[in-house]
Amino acid sequence: MSGVYEKCPVLENENYLLRFVEFEDVPFLLRVYSDKKSLQLFNSDNCHGDDFNYDTFNRMEKAVNYWFDEYNRKSFVRWSVISKKMDEVIGTIEVFQRRSSDYFNQCGLLRMDLRSDYETESCIENLLSILIAPVYELFECQIIATKAISQARERRKALEKMNFQQTDQKLVGYDGTEYEDYWILLK
Repeated sequence: MSGVYEKCPVLENENYLLRFVEFEDVPFLLRVYSDKKSLQLFNSDNCHGDDFNYDTFNRMEKAVNYWFDEYNRKSFVRWSVISKKMDEVIGTIEVFQRRSSDYFNQCGLLRMDLRSDYETESCIENLLSILIAPVYELFECQIIATKAISQARERRKALEKMNFQQTDQKLVGYDGTEYEDYWILLK
């Protein structure tokens, strides 16, 4: 797993490119993380109260700096999602191997934050098709888990198409809080 933290791979298909987040992405990411329609779909479970509502350049820049720090600590990888058609950053994807004492121990936990106009079944399916095989290898896991609340209809449709199954297992946070609405894909 250390390889992903030594050199973050670039992943892509004909529609999207995933590369490690950069400072130059901040103006685009500000559009994502201040998008009120998208905020409700972001997975902020177990994130120490962060709701990912970044509505100033300075706040977005601090978040990106935090992502750099966490990558250097080998905590998680945060890729920028680039639409090749529009040639702009339209979101981020975070992945890490979760270590816990619950069902989700050693799973590849995937968080996908997209601007609301890209929160579509086809976009999400496209992004998952880029990620699934590499995540198992890069994060040395047998399960990929991601959250999709009931309001995330397009996301849920894409997860079903990609053979994810909704689970009733609860993700238990560092403070004992139980989180639900997780979907899993077994290797």
